[in-house]
Amino acid sequence: MVKKQNQRKVLAVLAGGLVLGVGVAVTLAAWNDSEFATGTFTAGAFDLEGSTTSATGGYASHNTGATPPDAAATLVFQLPAVASNMAPGQTVYAPFWVRLAANTTTDADLDAAGVTASPDASSNAENLSYTVYSIDAAATCDAAGIAGADVVASGATLSAFTAGTTETLANGTPVTAAGTAVQLCFEVTAGTGLTQGEAATATWQFTATSTS
Repeated sequence: MVKKQNQRKVLAVLAGGLVLGVGVAVTLAAWNDSEFATGTFTAGAFDLEGSTTSATGGYASHNTGATPPDAAATLVFQLPAVASNMAPGQTVYAPFWVRLAANTTTDADLDAAGVTASPDASSNAENLSYTVYSIDAAATCDAAGIAGADVVASGATLSAFTAGTTETLANGTPVTAAGTAVQLCFEVTAGTGLTQGEAATATWQFTATSTS
């Protein structure tokens, strides 16, 4: 009988321990708590566009690095000579307007990023020099219009490139409007070594970088 009573005591102690263990677990669970926070982040919009027509119309995207690529804008060179009939010493001018498209949410810095000229041996690229000026959007792109203007890029040949000043582009106010246009005036001069009947092609790249 004593042996059975001792077994009951041991079982009673074990049962009490189990009850105590459950009680401790419940007490700890009561002290657990959590806080959650969430945030939503939306990127702004950014788009640079250009026009060979005017400061107010004819704008399109000309991103040759896009997939699929857009065609580069074809500059329209004007008097005193036409680009298709140049002679040594002559200079031609072409305007190109750039602006931030509607719904662009930040201002930008505009920089000339480089130039690529036709590489073939028969090209006149090494016999033509250029300078790109930043002038008022309403100014005439000619010898008088570039007087005192900032130089954005230049090259002793069409395959050479030297970066110039950085221009500022403002986004539209309100943001649903396009930004104020900046006119880039291209001046190309034929050298004394210009070869008759040979052509040359150059493609300039300009990059706008968000400032905020």
